[in-house]
Amino acid sequence: MVRLPKDVAGASVQMKSLILIPAYNCSLTIRGILSKIKKLGLDAVVVDDGSADGTGDIARSMGATVLRHEKKAGKGTSMKDGFNYILRNTPCECVIAMDGDGQHNPEEIKKFLERGASGNEGIVAGNRMASSGAMPFLRKLTNRFMSLFLSVLCWQWIADTQCGFRLIKRSCLQEITINSKNYDVESEILIKASRKGYKIASIPIETIYKGETSYINPLVDTFRFFGLLARIYFGKK
Repeated sequence: MVRLPKDVAGASVQMKSLILIPAYNCSLTIRGILSKIKKLGLDAVVVDDGSADGTGDIARSMGATVLRHEKKAGKGTSMKDGFNYILRNTPCECVIAMDGDGQHNPEEIKKFLERGASGNEGIVAGNRMASSGAMPFLRKLTNRFMSLFLSVLCWQWIADTQCGFRLIKRSCLQEITINSKNYDVESEILIKASRKGYKIASIPIETIYKGETSYINPLVDTFRFFGLLARIYFGKK
């Protein structure tokens, strides 16, 4: 049982939780992220997606459980493998997914745990759009369009559908099957959770951009997204 200290959570909030970090060549950031997670008294599972820079070794040295792909398999595959490992091997009540490239602040994990413990939503998603000044213009535009479009599909307002910093409760994870291999996994989880009747909450989080190289290709990922919709609504569930 993980207990958040009162000076962190503001109350004796209890949730069995784990942090899931899909990581690809994150050697410059993963140590700092895991250090902050340890200070919160939490454990992490890192899925090293074929990194060539020792990301997995660093994570292991910091006490994280490391799952290793010998070749890059994509963020969706990493998330799927991480979720499956956690569901099969731990009693956690929720998983907090976050990126390993430093764009998510681990100190905000406590906000997700507080909302997850107090609300009845299946997912608590981070919302960067209230303070999106540091976000590149094209990404900001894409995020706003996708959030509006997906909110219509999900029949509930989701302020930032493309944010990978989110809490997902065990009951929700057990009811959805992830098929996406790449970045469309963020959308797939929201759509499938909504179709199962789960509510999705949003909480404001910090927007962090420091000129990192993005592995998102707007054109390619747009085609992947519409392929995702075709699979969900007309094919593989």
